[in-house]
Order: sequence, then structure tokens, then C-alpha cells
Amino acid sequence: MASLFLTFLPHYLLLFLLLIFAIVLPSRCANATQKKFLSSYHTVDVRSLLPSDACSSSKALLEGSDEQRLNLVHQHGPCSPLHRKKNLSHEQILSNDQSRVDWLHHRISSSTSKQQDKLLESLDSAKIPARSGNSLNVGNYIVSIGIGTPKRDFSVVFDTGSDVTWIQCKPCVSYCYPQQEPLFDPLQSSTYANISCGSPYCSQLKSYGCSGSGCLYSVQYGDGSYTVGFFAQDTLTLTPSNVIPNFRFGCGEKNRGLFGRAAGLLGLGRAMTSLVSQAYQMYGGVFSYCIPPTASSMGYLSFGSSSASTNVKYTPMLTKPNTPTFYYLNLVAISVGGQQLSIPPSVFSTAGTIIDSGTVITRLPPDAYSALRTAFKQNMTRYKSAPANSLLDTCYDFTGYKNITIPTVELHFEGSVTAKMDASGILYALSISQACLAFAGNSDPNSIAIFGNTQQRTFNVVYDVSKKLIGFSPGGC
Repeated sequence: MASLFLTFLPHYLLLFLLLIFAIVLPSRCANATQKKFLSSYHTVDVRSLLPSDACSSSKALLEGSDEQRLNLVHQHGPCSPLHRKKNLSHEQILSNDQSRVDWLHHRISSSTSKQQDKLLESLDSAKIPARSGNSLNVGNYIVSIGIGTPKRDFSVVFDTGSDVTWIQCKPCVSYCYPQQEPLFDPLQSSTYANISCGSPYCSQLKSYGCSGSGCLYSVQYGDGSYTVGFFAQDTLTLTPSNVIPNFRFGCGEKNRGLFGRAAGLLGLGRAMTSLVSQAYQMYGGVFSYCIPPTASSMGYLSFGSSSASTNVKYTPMLTKPNTPTFYYLNLVAISVGGQQLSIPPSVFSTAGTIIDSGTVITRLPPDAYSALRTAFKQNMTRYKSAPANSLLDTCYDFTGYKNITIPTVELHFEGSVTAKMDASGILYALSISQACLAFAGNSDPNSIAIFGNTQQRTFNVVYDVSKKLIGFSPGGC
């Protein structure tokens, strides 16, 4: 009996092993297939494509310290102190976005030699026109800062594509656009002082002039919007524990443009007049932010090395001497649905790339955008197409769907750094019946590519000017 058992044991073992393989292998294959699907596609609740009417809580603010972070909100959303029932339409936002892109392309491609701006020829006159149509609309996201002693709080646009911080000030010599908070009154601040025309700080301005002994600044944007006034210094309060004395900013007495109802702008560029440069000794040239996934949620803006999380992946921050304001980085490839697109590297290197907090829709070289659009369409054939809108030409009608499946989109940067877009950074929904791929192509292959704020959503984006690095970590807010 024993010998009979031993004789047949291998057969039973063989059958047993075959049975195990028949059960386990398909399961493992199924799991591998499912894992690959989950890594290559997003399943999205259609309702999440549109913002809520109520401000939602923020993961970032719950996990972070209110003492160290400024709340970052969409200026037209319910979390914003500037929110109104009637805000800009999507068409206006996208049109304004194109104006900003045109302005950025012009600034980067044109001569940057310093010259006196005609705006400064007459601070007292009202001869400067501003177009009443499309406005630059310098950015969608705002933070609250304090200026003066005692401090007065102001809602300002935060902008990595600008250097000079400015707010509207009394007296308005000829015109100030409507804003939510009262105008800043220099006479009410015990720490306010004008910068003298002979100060080296005055000559740091790209465009400056003199009124008596006072230094005048001017910033003019591509659509005719502008701010002109005295270059001054006062105490800047970011948070109760982050106070910067003698901060230099523009006290605007003549301002035109559709800047929402914000009081001004917080300049986070790289030039000497920016907040980043002025507070370099305090923060080491490091700041970070997280743009929230929807207009009805909150993100943050933070300063100092403690703002960088441990899982940040860094790519080199490139420098262009002729355009010191902007943050350049090297985009090298794009993937859709987990597949890298066949785009020659020269397509990206010819144009170059900047990251910009104020541009809404990412702009790509025409050949790169064409490849992205084609691949995206191939993954979206199950959905009905919708009409194009403004600069968005790849749109879908999700009426009747509870959930949709969209392919992942990844931007690959130098240093093997991959920024995998959150689902909220892939589609721009004008409505459920018109949700569009949130990318656009430049008309000129030589025009700079721009990594816009829609695609930056939910990343903790870290700028380290001292080490010349830009970092990304997912799930920041």
C-alpha cells in the first residue's frame, strides 16, 4: 500500500499544482491588468467636474499650520472674500488667459533693455487708455496679506510671472478700479516711507522715474492694463509669525484694468524687486504652493524650507539672463494613458518652457499639442464630442454619465521627474455637456511653452531659488 501511495503521489502533486496555477495565475494576471488600468486612467465622478456653491474643507490646511501658511483660493470661487454671484464667464476667463499668454510671449521674445516707461511721463494726467475688452486678468488665485502699521488686510493676486508687489493707494490721482477692501492709506501707517529717487532700490525697477525726490514705478501689461505710483516701503505681514519690515512695493495711485476686485498683486518672480528676493535672508529663496482641485476648495502658499515635503522630486530651475523674472524648466516628454508620445526632443528644446501661476491653460508647442490631442481622442472614443470653445478644441458631452474614465496625462521633466496630472488638471469643464481637454497649442513652434495653473492643481509645487530647483509632490491639497 505504501509503495502504491508513493507511486501515485507525484501525479496527485502534479494535479494539485496545476489546479493552483489555474486559480492563482489568472487572478494575478487580473490584478496586474487592473493595476495597469488604475495607473493609466482616472475614474471621475462627473459632478466633481463642476465646483460647488459652498467652500469645502482643505486637507492641506488641516494637516498644515495656519501660522505658517497663507490660504490660497480662486478669486471667483465661494472660498474667496471677493466672490460675487455674478463673476467672469468661462469665455472671459479663457479670453483673458490668451491675453496673458500673448503678454508673456511678447515679454520673453522682445528686448528687455531698461527704459523709462511713457506711463511715468505724467502721473497726474489721465491720458493713458486701457482697453475695455479683454483684460490681462493677471491670475485666478488670491491670498490675503497685511500692509502697514497697524496692518490692513488686502486680497491680492499671487503671481510667479511678476516681480513688483503693488496695491491701490490713496489718493487715486486719476483712476482706481473698484476693489473689495478699502484703499490703502499711507498716512495711516506709522511705518510707511517713499523710496527716494536716488536709492539703488529705485534703479532695480524695470521701469521707473522721479516725482520730486520720490521714486515712481510703473507696470504695464499686454492688454493696456497698468499700475503707476510711488515705490515705497512698509511692513508686510504674511502670517502672524511671518513679518517682513521695510518691504518695498508699489503704492499705486493710477491703475486701470480688470483685476477682479483684488487690491493688487503679490510678485513672486525672480528679479530683485520680488518678494522672493527681498525675503531671501528669511526664507532662503524657498516657497511653495498648492493650487486646489476646484474653485470651491482651498490651497496654500508657504515660505521657507519647511514648506517642502519629503517626497518632492526636483528638476533643474533654468536661468535666462534676458528674462530674469520667469521660472524656466526643461520639459522633455509627454505621456497619455501610460504611453509616452513620439515627440522629437527638439520640439520642446526649441521653444523652452516656463511654469506660471497666472496662466490657466497649459500651452504646448504645436506638434506636441497635436500628438497629445490625438492620443487623448483615441482614449475617449466612447464619449460624444462637444463643440469647441475659445482656445479649447477637444471637448466632450458627459450628459447622462455618473462616472467617466479618462486617460492619465504626465509631463516629464529633466532629471527623470514626472508630474502626473490630477484628474482635475486634465479637463476644463464649462458645463457637464462641454468638458474640454485643458491644454492648448501655441501657433508658433518657437513660442515658449507654459505649464499653467490648471495642470498644477493638487501638486505641492516647490521653488528653491538658492539651489535652482523646482519640485513636485502629489496630493498637496
